[in-house]
Amino acid sequence: MMKNQLLILSAVYCLSACSSSSTQETTVDPEEVVNNETEWSIPIEDVLDGGPGRDGIPALENPSFVNADQSAILLDSDLVIGYKNGDDVRAYQHIVLDWHEIINDNVGSESLAIVYCPLTGTGIGWNRIIDGNETSFGVSGLLYQTNLVPFDRATKSNWSQLLNEAVNGSLIGKKAELITLFETDWKTWKAMYPETKIVSLNTGFSRTYGVYPYVDYRTNNNFFIFPTPKDDRLPSKERVLAILDGEKAKAYRFSDFETTNLIKDTFNGQPYLLVGNENFMAAFRLSASQESVDFEYVFDGTSGVVVEGADGTRFDVFGNSVTGIGGALEPATSLMGYWFSFPAFYETELYAN
Repeated sequence: MMKNQLLILSAVYCLSACSSSSTQETTVDPEEVVNNETEWSIPIEDVLDGGPGRDGIPALENPSFVNADQSAILLDSDLVIGYKNGDDVRAYQHIVLDWHEIINDNVGSESLAIVYCPLTGTGIGWNRIIDGNETSFGVSGLLYQTNLVPFDRATKSNWSQLLNEAVNGSLIGKKAELITLFETDWKTWKAMYPETKIVSLNTGFSRTYGVYPYVDYRTNNNFFIFPTPKDDRLPSKERVLAILDGEKAKAYRFSDFETTNLIKDTFNGQPYLLVGNENFMAAFRLSASQESVDFEYVFDGTSGVVVEGADGTRFDVFGNSVTGIGGALEPATSLMGYWFSFPAFYETELYAN
């Protein structure tokens, strides 16, 4: 079975790298920049060639969007990554990200990169303004601990998605500025935000969107394409929410929210509020004044509002106050992903009820 899986994956990589059925041109620097830096901040022997080469998996540049009612092939159970900027609400569906991994988008004044690795199941938002200049990100074709290594087009520096920083090139050590995203299934997201737009499947590339390209990878806990450390405390491909702080992480499971929808916890000396149910999890870092507040779970499935403070202020999944006089909740540095990916990068503890 493993041999057949790898043959199928090789075909996927070839399709991503070699397909000529494209009407969208990959962004090219007006003056080609070359990264000749040999120093890496991660072990170079663990940086592996994933196969398709730089831009072999093509990132999308400012894709077009359609209304929610035009998402014909998207199933209610399909995962999406949601983003909200004022009244502009967008969803970036996994069925597109599985094939493109990075979407460079402009939303109002925000220059956003959705950076998603299908092999670790991790999606995160990066600000594309670096040192005052807008850039875009592409897929380098390299992997570190099975995780995507993007590159920025301005300097050709290589970045680690899960470390959120440049690991090679002139920007080595530079941290990515994070933009808050929210991952859930399509049914939940469109109920929260019926006005949402979603990435059009008319991307300019010929791909079988809706067909998962990695056979049973996301459900087979024993199927790995590249070597990476394993941690048997949980099934390898279980989706968890991890809060990141320095070199440490703390992971939370959907099962932690079976008997409660709100968890107050302390990690690395900081207080957090976590909210969740069977379809989503979100984490917020509490201020000193918020630590003693008795929050109430008020999510009814029909809006993005999830919690209410003692003064009546209600907050949405992005931490914005939507009623009342209270301030915002600060989103934690966190993201969803397969369990195995976090111990591979961070000293990771598990929440215990």
